[in-house]
Amino acid sequence: MTHPPHDSSPSYATYPWQPVTPPPTPPPAPRATPRHPALGHHRDLRVLRTAYRRQRRVATLTALGYFTLFLLLSACAPSLMNGTVSGGLTTGLLLGLVQLPVMCVAIALYEFTARRRLDQLAARLRKLAELEAGRG
Repeated sequence: MTHPPHDSSPSYATYPWQPVTPPPTPPPAPRATPRHPALGHHRDLRVLRTAYRRQRRVATLTALGYFTLFLLLSACAPSLMNGTVSGGLTTGLLLGLVQLPVMCVAIALYEFTARRRLDQLAARLRKLAELEAGRG
């Protein structure tokens, strides 16, 4: 009884520690170039992202800056913070109570600038996106 000779390697690894070679991947199909630039690369989108980033930084730094100032004065100038303003109200208590209005002002400025500038820019970009979707 004779066995036919094997011309190919077996379907399993001869040695278990040999790495398995994956089949070669086909090259990607060439893409057609769009007639108009993509919306994600639009200059207004970069302007909107920058404006949102600036707005978040200003609002955050306003609130955290006042809180940090309050903490630094509490740690470094206790005599100033223990000073009496009027009645039995100390400077530290007054500055602590002013934190809430400062936070409200930061939120109000955030909303005001969002309505005034960012919402208009976002609406314009939405309209451009609708036009771009209609073209496609």
